[in-house]
This record gives sequence, structure tokens and C-alpha cells, in this order.
Amino acid sequence: MRAMAGAAMAIWMGLAGAAAAQYVTLGGDDMDACASNGRVAGLNPRGDNFLAVRSGPGTRHAQIDSLHMGDAVFLCSGEGDWYGIVYGGGRDCGVSSPVLPRQVYRGPCKSGWVHRSFIEVTAG
Repeated sequence: MRAMAGAAMAIWMGLAGAAAAQYVTLGGDDMDACASNGRVAGLNPRGDNFLAVRSGPGTRHAQIDSLHMGDAVFLCSGEGDWYGIVYGGGRDCGVSSPVLPRQVYRGPCKSGWVHRSFIEVTAG
């Protein structure tokens, strides 16, 4: 029991410095739920060679996943230099039809935030 409490405290302390998650939203008009498609591009092959997916728009948000060169994404929202994305490795993520009103993405794929300098818009 004491070990579990210690582990829970360590997890909480590790997350305490991170900003609260900001959900990706989509829709709100008569266009597709996510306005554009893109792919990961421009990563430094001599660096860590992945793009961090974050829980919100900014480096103060926790990294929740990573993407690699050429990975496809749907561009659903934006804030400053950050895109709110949905991605699923080729699955139908349910973002290609209009969604009214604007709402938080709760579909079958993953979602998060990436810096726009590493996304090449491919459609939309």
C-alpha cells in the first residue's frame, strides 16, 4: 500500500509542472470537420527524428505521442504556431464530413498538438 502511494505521488509530482491538456476541436461550419490534410516533414535526421505530439499548443504541455517523417495527419484546429491534429495511421477518423456545432474530437483516432513548422499541408 505504501509503495502504491509513493508511486502515485511520484506520478503526480511529474505531471505537476505540465500545463492542463487542451482538447482538439473540429467542425463548426458546413465544411469537413478538419479543414486540411498534412504530413510530417522537415525533421532533422541527425536529431531525435520524431515530432512530439503534445496535450496542448506549446512546449509547456506534456508529450503524449510521437510522429515520424511522412506520417499523415488531419489539421483540425490551430492556435498560434500549433496545429490541433487528428491521426490514426490510415484509419477513417470520422473527420471528412461536416460537424455542427464545433466540438471536442472524441472519435476513434488519436489527437493532439504539433508545431506547424514540421507539417506540410497536402490538401485543403
